[in-house]
Amino acid sequence: MTTDDFTEMGPYIARLSRFGERLGRADAERPWVVDIAVVGLVFVLFCLPDLMDGGVTGDGDVPRALRSTLTQPTLAGMLALQAGLVLPLLWRRRKPWPAFVAVVTVFAVQWALGIALRADIAPLVSLYSLALHGRLRQLPQAGAAMLGAMVLVAVRVSVAVSVWVALFFLLSAATAALALGLALRIRRAQVAGLRERAARLEIEHDQRGRLAVATERARVAREMHDIVGHNLSVMITLADAGAYATAVSPQRGKEALVLIGDTGRQALGELRRVLGLLRDATEERTHEPELSPQPGLADVDALCAKVRTAGLEVVYRTAGVSEQLDDGVQLTVHRIVQEALTNTLKHAGTGTRVHLTIAMEDARLKVRVHDTGPVGQGRTPQKSNEEGHGLVGMRERVALYSGSLSAGPAPGGGWAVEATLDLTPRGGAS
Repeated sequence: MTTDDFTEMGPYIARLSRFGERLGRADAERPWVVDIAVVGLVFVLFCLPDLMDGGVTGDGDVPRALRSTLTQPTLAGMLALQAGLVLPLLWRRRKPWPAFVAVVTVFAVQWALGIALRADIAPLVSLYSLALHGRLRQLPQAGAAMLGAMVLVAVRVSVAVSVWVALFFLLSAATAALALGLALRIRRAQVAGLRERAARLEIEHDQRGRLAVATERARVAREMHDIVGHNLSVMITLADAGAYATAVSPQRGKEALVLIGDTGRQALGELRRVLGLLRDATEERTHEPELSPQPGLADVDALCAKVRTAGLEVVYRTAGVSEQLDDGVQLTVHRIVQEALTNTLKHAGTGTRVHLTIAMEDARLKVRVHDTGPVGQGRTPQKSNEEGHGLVGMRERVALYSGSLSAGPAPGGGWAVEATLDLTPRGGAS
């Protein structure tokens, strides 16, 4: 066949496919309707002609020698045999093995009596149904039963046809029915496997999406905590200092209010930037959010200047650090320093001296924030199960670079936060 032939057959194949889909839906909704339809079709095509012309022996096309060896059944006997062959097909899918046994038994009794009927197609239908719906371990027994019944038929018709020729055609028909049932069974198993795999892939895709959403939420939560926590701590400290300074020096109180406004506007800008990234990219927006680069090492000086205005004495030094580091590394360092300074401002208060060191040693970047602590007081170390979101966020950031983080009382007094990031390139050159 040419390509044009297949193209012309396309509409017919499509109609056949749609008919098969409708038939499958009808079968799933009303399985008994299909079973009754099959039995009715077998009755009309194979039983009704026997009732009209008296059976196979009344057919003029049957050889005279064969008709002489066959028995003409009565109408009641013919109806009983047809019912025994056809009615069990109603259970061919729900109980394929009992249906097959019943049909083959009636078939064997019928041919033992020397009666031939057109309804003898029923054993092939029941064998096909057993191969499609039954248990595979029952097929050898079914094959043996069919072989015995076919041998009986071959012996009966041996007066007109050679036994071996008759067996060849009979067993070929049985083999075709068995093979068709097994082929459809394998096809259904393959389709079911593909559907199961598709469902599993859809579930995995959904789980990956949810995991990505959870990861993004955690990242945004860390960013929000760093932005809001740090800036609010600075604003609260400035507000307290301004309230105290207003009574002594109104000018200093005014400066504190200006710094509070600047800090608030900066925090609001960063929050808008973070929240703007969360908006759906496909959503129509009247204006794009004003985006700015993530903070890095170059912004640590400005961070230190801000906390100095809030009352901390920050001494900042670096050693061997390059601003060409990866943006993710720079953001991680900035957030760790921001969180450590915020905690110092929150727990140690103003007047505290802080030593901030960022140093590069080989392929490791070390960050150390050591404060002297409030005068005459010590900071109680937090238990591991009492860690706040800030310390948890720092640990998560450090873990991204296979690093380590420690936070606790320093040997010489005060509090120290030490973080180490491993900057060794992953997957060395081959």
